[in-house]
Amino acid sequence: MPPVMAQISDPKIAFAYLRPACVLLTREPTVTTVETLSAQLKEVNDATLQQLQEYVLFPLRFVLKVPGPKKEKMVQAVAEAMSHVLENTCVQTWETLRDLLSELCVCLCSPSDPGKPAEMSEETKLALLRCLDALLHAAYGDIVFKFFEPIMLPGLGAAISLLLVLAEKDKSREIQVVALKCIQALTLQCDCTQEHVVPSSKEQCSMGCTMASFLPGVTTAVARIITGDLRQGHAVTVRAIRVWSRTVGLVMEDTQLQASEPWKNPSPDLGRIAQLVVNRTKDWVKNTGQKLAVLLNKIISCTSAHQHWRVRLEMVELADHLLAKCSQSLGECVGPLLESLVGAVNDEEPRVRERCEVALRAISQRNQSCSSSSKNTTECSRIQTFTDVLSENLHSLSTSLPRLMRTSDDQKKLFVLSVFLGYLKLLGPLVSVVLNSAAHLERISKALMQVLELDVMDVRIVEERSYSLNIETTSTSHDSFTAHVQRKHFLYFTDEQIFSVLMEICRTLGYHGNIYLLTDHFLDLYRQSSAYRKQAAMVLNEIIRGAAGIDVATESQGLEGEVRGCPVTQEDLKAAVMSVMEEYISLNNWHLITVSEETDRDRQDQQLLSPPRLFSITNSDIRNTNANSLQVVPSSFDSLSKASTTSSIHQLNSNIWQLYIQLEGMACFAQALGHDFRPLLMISLYPVMEKAGEETLLVSQAALGSMWDISKACGYLSLKELINENSDYLLNDISLNLQRLSQHPQAPRVLTVMLTHSDCSLLPLIGDIVQDVLMALDLSYDHTAALFCSVLHALMKALARWFPSTCNRSSETVRSKQTSSDQEILNIRQFLQDYQKQKELAEGIGIEEDSTENLEVPPPTECEDVEDDGGPDVKAELPPHLSITKDVMERCIHLVSNPSLKLRLKVLDVLEVCVCVLSERENELLPMVHRCWPALLQRLTADDPLAVLRAFRVLCTLGEKCGDFLRRRVSKEVLPKLSSSLVRQAPISAKAGPVYSHTLAYKLQLAVLQGLGSLCQRLDLDEADLDAVCEACLPYLSCRQPIRLQEACVSVFRHLIQVDPDTFWFTLNELHCPSSYIPPHPDLQPVHLNGMGKPRDEYSDNVLKLLREEFGSVAVTVDQSVS
Repeated sequence: MPPVMAQISDPKIAFAYLRPACVLLTREPTVTTVETLSAQLKEVNDATLQQLQEYVLFPLRFVLKVPGPKKEKMVQAVAEAMSHVLENTCVQTWETLRDLLSELCVCLCSPSDPGKPAEMSEETKLALLRCLDALLHAAYGDIVFKFFEPIMLPGLGAAISLLLVLAEKDKSREIQVVALKCIQALTLQCDCTQEHVVPSSKEQCSMGCTMASFLPGVTTAVARIITGDLRQGHAVTVRAIRVWSRTVGLVMEDTQLQASEPWKNPSPDLGRIAQLVVNRTKDWVKNTGQKLAVLLNKIISCTSAHQHWRVRLEMVELADHLLAKCSQSLGECVGPLLESLVGAVNDEEPRVRERCEVALRAISQRNQSCSSSSKNTTECSRIQTFTDVLSENLHSLSTSLPRLMRTSDDQKKLFVLSVFLGYLKLLGPLVSVVLNSAAHLERISKALMQVLELDVMDVRIVEERSYSLNIETTSTSHDSFTAHVQRKHFLYFTDEQIFSVLMEICRTLGYHGNIYLLTDHFLDLYRQSSAYRKQAAMVLNEIIRGAAGIDVATESQGLEGEVRGCPVTQEDLKAAVMSVMEEYISLNNWHLITVSEETDRDRQDQQLLSPPRLFSITNSDIRNTNANSLQVVPSSFDSLSKASTTSSIHQLNSNIWQLYIQLEGMACFAQALGHDFRPLLMISLYPVMEKAGEETLLVSQAALGSMWDISKACGYLSLKELINENSDYLLNDISLNLQRLSQHPQAPRVLTVMLTHSDCSLLPLIGDIVQDVLMALDLSYDHTAALFCSVLHALMKALARWFPSTCNRSSETVRSKQTSSDQEILNIRQFLQDYQKQKELAEGIGIEEDSTENLEVPPPTECEDVEDDGGPDVKAELPPHLSITKDVMERCIHLVSNPSLKLRLKVLDVLEVCVCVLSERENELLPMVHRCWPALLQRLTADDPLAVLRAFRVLCTLGEKCGDFLRRRVSKEVLPKLSSSLVRQAPISAKAGPVYSHTLAYKLQLAVLQGLGSLCQRLDLDEADLDAVCEACLPYLSCRQPIRLQEACVSVFRHLIQVDPDTFWFTLNELHCPSSYIPPHPDLQPVHLNGMGKPRDEYSDNVLKLLREEFGSVAVTVDQSVS
């Protein structure tokens, strides 16, 4: 690579070096001579070139001024050479600047029509435009301002018109961009990195006055470029938006118009040019502002949702620039500008969002600071006008919001709501002033009511039932409830982001508005119509949160440095919460019908709520029936119970969502008040717990989630702590309401929730209430049994959780002995000796001697030791939980034969848990089991299949806890019927299709097979019973049976093998024997099993599986040779 030659710095040497080329170019203007001069110019440094500027420009300008047509290559080469000179020097004389501008424009113009560009190549046009841009940037000092003198209006106008035509009509994007850039440079609005002349205020005013003459043409043409074909590319659109905004900002700047000098008539020397001069009077400003508003609306409509983020970013720049400089002169444009600006708050591009936030903060700070410290009437009126525009736009948008939400797509809806939110943030503390206008408040509230209308036609919401109370406390957590938050479905939108923006709007209203005014107004709407009730509740919840400053974007999207007009005190917030909460938990708004069919829980409520037989719990003497034991109470819910039969799905769904939203509100109130919400728990916690016991899934989930939020807000670590700390007045309310059960049928549900989520510290407090419940059962089984069975079930589950059984039965040790003995290595000699001894005992030889030696007395169990500590004649007092369990089991014995199937099922559930709890004291459990056996046997053998299922589960639990006590009963009374049932159903299930798995018969088969094996093992049944079970289960080893029945049958045989491995090894091999056995000695006879040699059949797979898993790997031939 050749070394770079040093540039010429001596003017004399440079002149001598350049003179031949300049002379030659003047004599012979060719492309070669131009290129030669251009190459030599690059060898002269800038300072020297500056001194020789006019000398070297003369031959280049001469070439351009030669009359006649010129070659495009020549023009292009001259333009490029001039560009080099102008980019590295300064034009210091006005005449040179003016003449060069004129000469370049003449080259660009068509000779026949000077108003149109000449027909030439794109490269030539581009070279001339770049030369023109370099010329405008090379103007030195204030000579450039002479362009804006009235005498220059025709020339300046011609140049601007030519550039506008090129920018609009040319097909080259690059030419369009450079032409627009030249317009910026010509009006001193260029934004490139070069240094530019900064005009003074007087010079700025002169420029604005001159450019006012060209404002209509410039804005119209550039607006056509902006709204033109999208295929022109984003760079052209961005540059055009910049030209439009800078030109309008220059001409319509408020400071210029306010500080302009009195109008002076143009000089007579101007002649006809004086007609081009514009006087920027108030009328002219007003009319121009109206016309610009039309153009601006077109521009905003085309660019607010432009696909390229740079265009949207430039629109934010435009809005910020014009609002900062022309908010008063462009009064009619302020609304659209604000709308476009606040609409970009939620733009998908972070750079657009960030710039928008900066602009919003600047606008809000100008508005708020000037409104708080306006020093003159003009400034005050400007700010007042700005606030009025914001409030009018907000009112107008509120009016059209319901229509837009019904007719627009989700993207447009999100934009409109973002604009709405942006207005609120711009107003800031002035929101409270705007809301003092009844028209504004009414319009905004009605818009929110219509937009937030819920879709309440989903049948699943009504059908889903709650089983959350069956979840143990240890498995529930705040996350488990928040993870199942039900998504709301709205009529007019589906996007979750739209809902988020709506909620932020409500919070912003609460943050800046008057909390008393807002809560009173929306409570009036809440009471006014059931159609508005759910929406009003949603708005109220978020208003309270916003007033407390929760989730209000005061920094990220909000307005930095903003100050709330009237900060809400804790007392104000508490008063607002109280008024809303009292309305929520009032009788008409809290006890709503949420189910249509007569479910189990509904029936129990209706029994209590329907006249004429309504009973209350009393502690009076049972015999005194005429006094207080059975009270007839008139029902205040009669209308509700009648309406429940005719309630439509629509109304039920609406009621469920209303309760859901109100429960969300209780959590919002707790979050807003924090620890100050604790005193309000006395009136709020009981109603929430009522709904936690609801049967409707959505309501119960919402209530439990609300309880978690309340406990967190109030500083409790868990639901257990929340309930325990407030158990005194909760139990007091439950006790009082149980006395008036007809008026408070939800009291048992509250007790159920308490038991589910508390711990054993609650037991001493609930003793009296449990006795009240049991007394009610004794007084009237028909009317209160179903109502309290859920309570008793929750009570027993709580006791089982609080007091886990510690007494292990000896059957576990027996099982472990069997397991260990199975693992011993077989000893042939010992086996034969034992066999001989057993044979002699069977013949009666040696019984007397052996019986005394081998008598094995089992050691007393831990439980027996505990019971004998009090002495033989003193019966130890039962602990409270066992005493309660025994009392509950007494009632279950009577209720298990109730005619109602649903009640029998519930009682069986309670009975199962009672057995688990009472198993701690065997001497108490066994008599109770003896008493309940006849009724349980009926459920097992002569009842509905559902009851049989549940009763068999109870039987399995009894077998585990009672063991040998039930052996004879099960052997004689249960096993024969269960076995015959299995045998009877086996052919049916083998031939059934896939639908059979949904039948009750299948479920019964499955339950019996799943529990039968463990039951046989726990009861240690004899050989005859085991043979019966084996015969009944063998058909289910067939591969034709449903898969789950096969698996359950395999589990049965696993348990049976644990009881008697030899017998069932033989049984399985008789069915299918995969191996042949060679005797270990020639004197022994060969072993012949029926299953040997059989081909693979329907039982083979499961038999092989059992043999492999329980007896080790199965070989094709087992050779047991004598070692």
